[in-house]
Amino acid sequence: MLSELVGDDSRATAWRWTPALLASSLVLLTASGARAQAPAPLPPVTVGGGVQTAYVHDSPDGGESTDRFELVTVRLYVNGPVTNKINFTFNTEYDGIGGTSPNEKNRLIVLDAIGRFEYSPKFNVWAGRFLPPSDRANLYGPYYAHHWNVYTSGEGVQDGYPFMAVGRDNGVAYWGQFDKVKVSGGIFDGPSTTGSNTPVEAGRIMVDFWDPEPGYYLNSTYYGAKNLLAVGLAGQVQGTDKTAWSVDFLLEKKLGGGSAFTVESEYADYDKLGGYNGNYGNDKGAYVLGSYLFPSVTGAPGKFEILGKFAKANYSKGLNPVDVDYSQKTTEVNFNYIIKDFNARVMIFYLDKRFNAVGVNDKQFGVGLQLQM
Repeated sequence: MLSELVGDDSRATAWRWTPALLASSLVLLTASGARAQAPAPLPPVTVGGGVQTAYVHDSPDGGESTDRFELVTVRLYVNGPVTNKINFTFNTEYDGIGGTSPNEKNRLIVLDAIGRFEYSPKFNVWAGRFLPPSDRANLYGPYYAHHWNVYTSGEGVQDGYPFMAVGRDNGVAYWGQFDKVKVSGGIFDGPSTTGSNTPVEAGRIMVDFWDPEPGYYLNSTYYGAKNLLAVGLAGQVQGTDKTAWSVDFLLEKKLGGGSAFTVESEYADYDKLGGYNGNYGNDKGAYVLGSYLFPSVTGAPGKFEILGKFAKANYSKGLNPVDVDYSQKTTEVNFNYIIKDFNARVMIFYLDKRFNAVGVNDKQFGVGLQLQM
């Protein structure tokens, strides 16, 4: 009898625990499945910065020479994910030089503010403020340019497209990478760019015949990391009578010992849209740049580089009778020490600008320092 009672109680106890065990197993299985299906963690937010500073000796013809120590620009970069396919970029710049107006100097501006919908290399949509489809020079900017005076020389050729802030415009654009072919097109705000209510339409197509260049932005050199043969065609229109277009070329070949040579060139035509002198309806010209990066020196932290550039621009269609046609020739020579590519470099430069009319001939000599992190 006792054994029967004990046996019955054991079965009863087992029966009482069975639902609890089943429930616990279900919870564990559900949690395990939830963990297996949880989305991958997003990449971290990245923060970086850059600074350009220089000493410049300026000798204009017929004027007094000056010596300046300039804080050219300071930049803060912030990039972060919203989802696995949506990212955000926010960059600011302190501009220590500005333009001809004192109000353009020593100011802090929003450089980029971009909502980036990046679904695949072939399908990306950007909206906000950013560099529109334009020439290579605008798409690499001063911190990824090969020579020091990429914009301050005012040569009249590269990066003459209209803009509202440091080459940037407010708008929306599509871009896609199809192996070695990159295409982009977009529409941008007219009033903030040119003062006209008509939007600015922009497009670019580029082909890399050797190594590809992924991403929207570009470099002017890769310091021997790539073999490049690239040709790009860009254009912008506003309304029916304002146009700007350019074709750019970049050749870079790796050599032994970490050395490399580079040839960069561009032809541009700005007709009532952009250009370097607002008193003229047409600004067109071309430049060619060549450089040689010397091999690594054992024990040295960087490499030496010699670079030369020549540009010529013609200004015509003056808006007033006194605005006579004229041409500008610009020559620049750099002797650079590349410590860590674009993150650490020292650039000694000589710049010579010559005008056949209107402008004042000018010579500059200086040393520039660039650091990024």
